Formats: sequence, structure tokens, C-alpha cells
Amino acid sequence: MMQPETPICNTCGEHIGLASDGTGVFVACHECNFPICKSCLEYEINEGHTACIQCSTPYDVSLTKVGVAEKEPVKDAGVHARTVSTVSTVDSDMIDEGGNPIWKNRVESWKDKKNKKKKKGGGKVAKEVQVPVDQHIEEKQQSADPNAMQPLSQIIPIPKSQIAPYRTVIILRLIILGLFFHYRITNPVESSYGLWLTSVICEIWFAISWVLDQFPKWSPINRITFTDELSARYEREGEPSELAAVDFFVSTVDPLKEPPLITANTVLSILAVDYPVDKVSCYVSDDGAAMLTFESLVETAEFARKWVPFCKRFSIEPRAPEFYFSQKIDYLKDKVQPSFVKERRAMKRDYEEYKVRVNALVAKAQKTPEEGWTMQDGTPWPGNNPRDHPGMIQVFLGHSGAHDIEGNELPRLVYVSREKRPGYQHHKKAGAENALVRVSAVLTNAPYILNLDCDHYLNNSKAVREAMCFLMDPQVSRDVCYIQFPQRFDGIDRSDRYANRNTVFFDVNMKGLDGIQGPVYVGTGCVFYRQALYGYGPQSLPTLPSPSSSSSCCCGPKKPKKDLEEFKRDARRDDLNAAIFNLKEIESYDDYERSLLISQMSFEKTFGMSSVFIESTLMENGGLAESANPATMINEAIHVISCGYEEKTAWGKEIGWIYGSVTEDILTGFKMHCRGWRSIYCMPVRPAFKGSAPINLSDRLHQVLRWALGSVEIFLSRHCPLWYGWGGGRLKLLQRLAYINTIVYPFTSLPLVAYCTLPAICLLTGKFIIPTLSNLAAVWFLCLFLSIITTSVLEIRWSGVSIEELWRNEQFWVIGGVSAHLFAVFQGFLKMLAGVDTNFTVTAKAADDQEFGELYMIKWTTVLIPPTTLLVLNLVGVVAGFSDALNKGYEAWGPLFGKVFFAFWVILHLYPFLKGLMGRQNRTPTIVILWSVLLASVFSLVWVKIDPFVSKGDSSLTQGCIAIDC
Repeated sequence: MMQPETPICNTCGEHIGLASDGTGVFVACHECNFPICKSCLEYEINEGHTACIQCSTPYDVSLTKVGVAEKEPVKDAGVHARTVSTVSTVDSDMIDEGGNPIWKNRVESWKDKKNKKKKKGGGKVAKEVQVPVDQHIEEKQQSADPNAMQPLSQIIPIPKSQIAPYRTVIILRLIILGLFFHYRITNPVESSYGLWLTSVICEIWFAISWVLDQFPKWSPINRITFTDELSARYEREGEPSELAAVDFFVSTVDPLKEPPLITANTVLSILAVDYPVDKVSCYVSDDGAAMLTFESLVETAEFARKWVPFCKRFSIEPRAPEFYFSQKIDYLKDKVQPSFVKERRAMKRDYEEYKVRVNALVAKAQKTPEEGWTMQDGTPWPGNNPRDHPGMIQVFLGHSGAHDIEGNELPRLVYVSREKRPGYQHHKKAGAENALVRVSAVLTNAPYILNLDCDHYLNNSKAVREAMCFLMDPQVSRDVCYIQFPQRFDGIDRSDRYANRNTVFFDVNMKGLDGIQGPVYVGTGCVFYRQALYGYGPQSLPTLPSPSSSSSCCCGPKKPKKDLEEFKRDARRDDLNAAIFNLKEIESYDDYERSLLISQMSFEKTFGMSSVFIESTLMENGGLAESANPATMINEAIHVISCGYEEKTAWGKEIGWIYGSVTEDILTGFKMHCRGWRSIYCMPVRPAFKGSAPINLSDRLHQVLRWALGSVEIFLSRHCPLWYGWGGGRLKLLQRLAYINTIVYPFTSLPLVAYCTLPAICLLTGKFIIPTLSNLAAVWFLCLFLSIITTSVLEIRWSGVSIEELWRNEQFWVIGGVSAHLFAVFQGFLKMLAGVDTNFTVTAKAADDQEFGELYMIKWTTVLIPPTTLLVLNLVGVVAGFSDALNKGYEAWGPLFGKVFFAFWVILHLYPFLKGLMGRQNRTPTIVILWSVLLASVFSLVWVKIDPFVSKGDSSLTQGCIAIDC
């Protein structure tokens, strides 16, 4: 039996095990004791790697069952085998009793046949792009210097002096919450039982919500990367770069809402990225089939011939021209070339001319001709009907395209507009991203994909290198599905009134998730491992416990009972094994036999009817297949973006971006984590990407409404984290809590609205939700408030966020909760249960053309009604409470302060909303207006109470005057 203290294999991550004689741990290399298990050693020797990876000492061939001369394929290649893993009930049919996907056997059989064919033909055993990632890296390491084993990244844990008190306070706060609820439940308020019960239910929900949000932040970490080490390892002088290729995805829909100039800046920043040009391809998805987008890309490709060499010659940052030229900094800093100033002026002039041409196209597109748009050659634009048009692909620049003004090659730029036809479900952004996945696989097939929104440009030209420090490190990348970067924004007001920066989420919550199984996917600024998008599981996939392994200490092993479903699964496995046995009889095959083989392996049912695309999915390290015909590649790319291609396939269900929610990003990342993958959070010193965010109140609320609606849709779907993926056991518990929090947070709006209404009701009725406090109860209340404050202070300490950012986040949690989240809950239930799709329109009322003018723009929408009502109720309640206390005398002032404090808690949290609702108000600060109204009301009541114009001796008149009942 394997001892628990046996070391871990450096290749597959499993225990190494004991030697064949059982006397000790298995050792492959007696010089350096490099940890590698027997199965991985056999695989290395079969592949011709007969020397130790670490010290290059030859292995003892007698340690394995087969020698170097024996070239029989290994049946189970451990981590080197391709795997597919899913966790849903339907997909469990594809997993054998040991938890290993049966596609692994099919793919290995396909590869074996291909290798045998090449051996008989005397050709190379395999093309470089088809060498597995691990083997490719290991081969390079054998011939490299000892520095090649240096890590490319490092985890920086939070200091114990900061994290230990933080965890202690969390536990103490949990205990205090239990004692607090014990007091609240055992001390009801009989005179206002309904109000008391409502408040207790709301507080219990808030406590559950806090637990879901707090405990995933239990183990936050920081990471640093070593890009210089990456270059030293993969970019040796005099040799071709060995960095992995990357396909960039940029998605846009309506150029009138998403200005082409913004999209063009994103594209230009990609084309000028600090990365080998032959490793970069940029795919722009135009889901609106707009001729304006196409023509602006034509202009962008031409301007890139000047912009890209300028960026690389002078190493400027950022490499989006609009944002580079608008920087208010000393652009001469660190620039020593004497020609820089002259060339910068010339480039700025060229950019202004380029902007004029693009803006002219935008002005021309404002009015569509009756006969539709026509291209320069006179032919009608194929996308004149954006809902009924063929697929369109145009390749700009690239290897065979135009070079820059210095004669150097430029990255490939590809325009893609997928086919749209009436009667087909196109799945919005998720469908467009999946179309890009297939097109890029046919044309370039880079092993990694970086997707960006059209308004998110590269702010750091080395962002891709930052990601590659994780993805190309063999010690880290084995089970990494994507690298997520934080979102940073331009153009936000200085006070960040509506928490647009989301600093608490990106700098606190995401760091906490990085210490568990990785951050959630947030829709942009993410580098994917392409194989993870194809539904494959990680190479170091944990095996599921076999039912036959269960045993009893008294009765011995018990034979598991099989139900009807298990018998059906066994029958399917027998059929598949028979099919695989028949495939092994094929010793040599041509193109027709290859397509027949792929069809027989049921890949078409998963990936669709394209043998070229299916063959690309079998290449773990990317690259084009040997059988790819350049003459037919565009036709094949058009085929894979046809509107009917995804019919009866697994696209959007198990592979690619997942359908079923407007927040496809959360759903896609969740499915990958359920398969056993993990993700990594990368926060370079210079932000990798920057985008734009709506700073107007109504636009911000509608953005939040869309996110919350997506969470409700996931909650009502089969992918709900409450019940999806438990069988696989590959999603960690704290990670599941984080995903549960992402789909239940909109429902907090219901208790939040009720809780924000309670202060006004208490002030208007004279009742309260808490009985007269005893000394012990006062202690529990005080401890609860202190624990909340202490948790926030300690969180600020280890995360680095400011108090203002934390307070803004708290304020907008209330603002969004009583408005957008509330509407999302009702809209989600109407959409998912009744099929009613409700849209809330936004109408502009006024604008300001000064700096941050959009911030003061008033747009009316129904989402504004609930928070406005709560504000009015609480303000009226405060006035009514003071008037009631004035009538009742001094004994009423004590209870009044508790109620007023409760009401002011609501008003303070809704204050940014009130400020946005009132607009600029002729530059009169909103706080002045608010306090003026409140103080005027209170002093008016006091004035009436004391009434100095009534004679103090006339008691009868005084009695008649003070009977005020407000």
C-alpha cells in the first residue's frame, strides 16, 4: 500500500509509489533523485527521452518494463493523455468507472495511427505543433542551461501579521452573530410583532449573504511574474522565438453605440503588443454586420503600418493612440532618442488625419441609403440586413499582407461577421465568441486565446508576457484554464460616486478566490487555454473514487448494486470499446479514411461537421494540421461560422462559451472549474487593460441590472451552483460558496427593500423592532458593530483598498440592491418561467458638455422609482419622528434617537443616488439642499412648540396651540 509520505511526481502530480521490490520509494535518477513516477518514466523512455530532465544523467532502462528499442504506444500515458471531463448527469456517460474520460482512448488511438503512418512513409514522427505541451517543454529544458528550471512566477502570501488577526475577527464575528440572533429571536417585540419578525428574517438573510461573501476571502494571495526569465528561456538570441502563439478576440455589435474609433484603438494596441508578430493574430467580430465597422478596420490596418513601428521603436505606453496622446504627463521622460519629438509630432498629425477619416465614415453612416450600402467596387454590402446575411471574413495584414513602413511583418488582422438567418438562435455575445473560436482554429489555431471587449485596450504592452509566465511554466500550467486580469477604467469621476471601479471586488474578492481555485471569469481581459474551451479536463485530472473500492471493516468489500442507468452506461462503453477495437485495425489511411475515423469517433456530434476544425482540436500545442490546404482555409472558415453549424452539437452546452445567461462569462468559468481546472489572477504593477465604464446613474444601474439578470437566469437553470457539479468533487467548497454568492446576491434586494422601509414605518407609527435593551443586549450590539468595523479595517490593511473605496462599495450595494437587483429578480422570473422578456428604456433629459458632464445627465427610467420612494419615506419619517417627540415630551427623545439613527443609515447609503437624481442643481451642493430641508423642518417644529409670540401667562391659549399632531 502506498505510504502517504511518498513524494509527488513532478510530471503528473500523483504519488511516486514504491520500488518494485517494495523496499523504498521508486527512484528514477540516482544522481539528483528527480521525482518522477514509474508510468511517466516509461512514457519518457518510449518517446526517446533517455536522460534525466534535471541533471541529464541517463536513466536505468531496466527500471521500466520496456526498453528504448520498443516503440509500442503506452496504453495510459498519465498526464500526457488527452482527457475530456464533465460533471453533469448527462455527460457522466462519457466517464468510466475510474473517473477517466473515454475520449482519451479515442484521441490516443488517432494519434497512434498517425504516427504509424508517418513511420512507414519515412517522414518525421510528428510535426512540432503536435508535440504535447509537457513533452515540448521537457525537451527544451534538457538542452537548456540550469537556469531554465527557475520559476516564471511566485506566490506572495499575505503576511501572518495581517491575515491571522483578520481570520480571528471573522470567527469572532461569526460567534457574535450567533449570540446576537439568539437574543433577537428570544426577545420578540409583542407590540410590533410583524415589524420584529420582518427585521429578524432580513437580518438572518444578511448574515447568510455575509458568510457567502466573506469565507471565500479566507486565503488571499498575491503573485509576481518574472518576464525577464520568460524571455531568457523562450527567446534565445539567434534562435526563433519559442513563445506560444495567441489569438486575440475583439467583439463589437453596433458601431453607432460602440464608436469605431474606440474599437480601432483597441485593435491598434493589440497590433503593437510587445510580442513576436508571427505569434499574434487579432480577430474582430462584427455581430452587427456593419459596413462602417469593416471600412474603419480598413483605415485602421493602413494606419497600423505607421503606428506599430513607432510604438516599438520608442517603447511607448499605452499603445492605443487616443489614450497615449491624451496623457497629461511628461512624454519626454526616459526618451533619449533625439528624433523622438519630431516623430511624435508627425505621428500625432497622422493620427488626427486618421481620426478625421474615421469620423467622416461615422457621419456618413448616420443615414442609411434606401437601396442599402454598396462597397467601393459597386457590389451591394452583404450585411445590409443585419439579421439575414451570409458569413463574411476578410484577412488584413499578416504574413502575406501589407508590411509596415519599415518593411517588417505585422500581426494578422481578421474581420469576421458570422452568418445570420431568421429562425436561428444566435446567442448574442456567447455565440459570436464561439464563432471566433472556430474561425481562429481553422486559420491560425493558437493554443491560447485572449478576449477583450471593444472598449478595453492594452494599457500594458507586456500583458501577454505576464500571462505566459503562468501558462508556459510547466510547474504551474498543468491545470490552468485561464488567466484573469483585473478591470481598470478611464474617465471615472474623481470620487467614483457609483463605485464604477469595483475596487473591492477586483482587489479583495478576486485575490481571495486566487487562493482557492482561482478567480471567476469576468468577460474581458482573460487569456484562455484553448483546450479548456473545448471541454477537455486538465492533464492532472483527479480520479473519481470507484464504487467498488468501498469497504467495511467488519464485512469486507461490498459489491455495489447497479441500477438500470448504470447498465445502460456499461452497454454504451462496450459499444465504444468495440468501435475503438475496429479502428485499431486501420494501419494506413488517406483523407477519406481520416474523415471516416473522426466521424466514427463521434467528434462531429460534439464539434460539428468540419474535419479540419476537429483535427485542430487534437493539437494540444496549437498550429495548423499537416493536411490543412491553404487554398480552402477561408471556405472552411466560412463554413464553421454558418448559422446552422452548431445544430445538434455541444457548442454552448459543454464546449466554448456556455449559453443560457446574459452573463455567459460567469457560466463559462464555472463549467471549467467544475471540470477540475483552476484559474490564476494576474495583477501587474502597470494595469494590463483599461476600458470605459458608464458614470451616469441610469446607465450604471442598467449595467448592474444586466449582470443581476444573468445571475438570476443561472439560478433558475440546470447550471445553478447550488446543485450542479457535486458528483465530480472537483469544485472546492469555498469556490462553490463564491459561485453561489454570484447567483443569489440579486435576491438580497427583497429583504434589503423591506429593511430600508422599516425605519420610516417605525418613525411614522411610533413602534420599534427592538425591545428595551438590557445591559447584556447592549454588549452584543456593541460587539457586533465593533466586529463589523474591525473586519473592514483589517481587510483594508491586507488588500490595500482605501476607506473611501470601501464606503462607496457599501453605498452602491444598497443603491443597486433596492433598484437594479430588485428589477432583475422580477424580470428573471418573468423571462425564465413565463417567457416574458421585459426591457426598461432609458431616456436622456439633460446633459452637460463640461468635464464628467455625463455624470450630471438626468435620464429617467423605472429603475429609479424604488430608491426614490425609500428616500422620501425616510425623510418624511424623520420629520414626523421629531414632531411626535416634541408633542410627547422628554421621555420620547430616547427611543427617537434609535429610530432616527436607523433612518439616517438608509439616507447615508442612498446619498449618492440622491445626488445623481438632483443633478447639478445650478452647482448648489446636494448635501446643502438635503440638510437645509431637514433642519428647516425640525426648527419649524421646535418654533411651533415653543411659540414665543404666545403669552406664557395665558395657559389656556398655550394648551390650544401646542396640540400638534403631525
